[in-house]
Amino acid sequence: MPRPDVFFVLLLCLLAPSLVLAGPAEWGSYSKRLELSRFVDYWQEAGSPSIRDVRQLPDEAWTRNGSDSVSLGYGASVYWFRVTLVNVLPSEASNFLEIGYPVLDHIEVYRELDGELVESLSLGDKRPFYDRPIHHRNFVVPLPLPPVSDTIVYLRVDTTSSMQLPMILWDQDAFYAAEQARSLFEGIYYGIVLVMILYNLFVFMAVGERSFLFYVGYIAAMPLFLASLHGVAFQYLWPEATWWNDQAIIVFLNLVVLFGGAFSIRFIRVTRQNHPLLNRWTWAMIMAAGGLALAGLVVPYRLMILPTILVAFVGCSTMLMLSVVRWIRQDPAARYYTVAWVFMLFGGIVLAMSKFTMLPRNLLTENATQVGSALGVILLSIALADRLNREKKRTFSAQQKLLREERKARLAQEKSLRVQQEANALLEQRVQERTRDLEALNQQLLELSATDPMTGLKNRGHFDQAFQSETVHAYRFGETLSLLVVDIDHFKSFNDRYGHLVGDDCLKMVADFIKRHVTRPQDLAARYGGEEFVVLLPDTPEAGALRVAERIRGDIQKTAFRVSDQVLHLTVSIGVCSRAPDQADATKILFACADEALYRAKAEGRNRVVVNSQAGQSEALCQV
Repeated sequence: MPRPDVFFVLLLCLLAPSLVLAGPAEWGSYSKRLELSRFVDYWQEAGSPSIRDVRQLPDEAWTRNGSDSVSLGYGASVYWFRVTLVNVLPSEASNFLEIGYPVLDHIEVYRELDGELVESLSLGDKRPFYDRPIHHRNFVVPLPLPPVSDTIVYLRVDTTSSMQLPMILWDQDAFYAAEQARSLFEGIYYGIVLVMILYNLFVFMAVGERSFLFYVGYIAAMPLFLASLHGVAFQYLWPEATWWNDQAIIVFLNLVVLFGGAFSIRFIRVTRQNHPLLNRWTWAMIMAAGGLALAGLVVPYRLMILPTILVAFVGCSTMLMLSVVRWIRQDPAARYYTVAWVFMLFGGIVLAMSKFTMLPRNLLTENATQVGSALGVILLSIALADRLNREKKRTFSAQQKLLREERKARLAQEKSLRVQQEANALLEQRVQERTRDLEALNQQLLELSATDPMTGLKNRGHFDQAFQSETVHAYRFGETLSLLVVDIDHFKSFNDRYGHLVGDDCLKMVADFIKRHVTRPQDLAARYGGEEFVVLLPDTPEAGALRVAERIRGDIQKTAFRVSDQVLHLTVSIGVCSRAPDQADATKILFACADEALYRAKAEGRNRVVVNSQAGQSEALCQV
């Protein structure tokens, strides 16, 4: 496709949503639930306008939202929102307007019908819960629509939290039906957490192990934070405490980091002896979280929210790093712990990215923290139970040993036989140890034979076998298989100029960046030869493969590579091919497809990602 045609198609793709969403929201005979975000216009307040002034604003002053979520991030600005609702029914529609973000401070709702204001309403979590027209954790407003009429709804929102305004127009019966499912979900989550709190509290009282106490503090703070964020706590725990409703989010989120850090240090044994630097860093993070939790009792929410989110992100990342380090050190407890933190950290990152408008606000992003934390709580409880079981086994083994020694002293006449039995047991143990050592050595040899010694990635032989196997699998199940071919730009001249040792360091650095972004268990990264690397992404569509390739290219470009007193920046060219194989033996076709894309990336100036589309036509998607 010629370049002007490409730009024209891209321009149409960008303009199409705004063209489609330019009309008002219509409520018809089959309407039960209507997302209003894409129909919303917004205006940043200037001065102190009245509703009359806002209604007289020209259409050019309003900005069309044009997306599936209304999310403007954190800031001190006040916004007005406008949405037009058209009832095409010959009868009045009894509706609810739900604003699904319960931590907004002040909301003023105005309804205009036939050019006249017919109703105004004040909402927000700065007002007591029972002032709401519908007692619900979200803001729910009765909104009848007269027959065959246009209704304009204006909302003024002033908040110190993230400026998000997810609005849904419900049929009343449909709203109550959906609320049953949402209440069931909330009940299951809080029920799971409550059971785990009681279980681990009883275990702590029985065994006196402080890890269980820290864990109870953690799994108690997490649901309280989520309940505060989602409005459940304001509805059921402190409906009149409007100031505390905001501060509770700050306090409980910092307590999550505090108790989580203390639990991590003790549970996976990050001590001053075995990890002095990590131990000090984690304690510093714990103290920072504790200080913010105390400050949250007196300092306003608007000053605390961003430092709290930062500490929470750093804390979660730190605890995940601790678990990985301890897993590498062969700590059995770290296996469960790492998987649990992956779930919880994923949920927290998704929620944080939603608040900063990096992700749209929807059912998945809003409930990711609850699902992730529930799975993490269950896994950590299993890990604690496993550790307790192992401790019991060690204690039982020690008791058995003492009993054997006592019997040995008391039954001297059986000494010879017992010595013989012990010798046999020792011999069997050594045989088992030697067997385990040989098995471990064989496994290491297998791993070494499949690994490139310089970069630590898999070698070409291992890649060829895995590539063939994944191609057959993708062909059998009709899945999309994505292949990335990565080549370092101008590597030969770089190698000739700075020497092979520097060139080797360059290859290792590029391999490290590839490892960082190829994280799924089924994915494979390998050194194909020289300065060329390959990445195999099973069951990955073209868009996903492109994101991985662009992250690899962008991180390598941004990273400085120091040679003596010079600071250099390396670049790579990446060819991408994503398609479902049409035959079992399609490895050569797929590799040629990706190699062709790489060749085009080189020809078009390097330092770019080029994808070879399903139709066989290459298209440069990312470049500098």
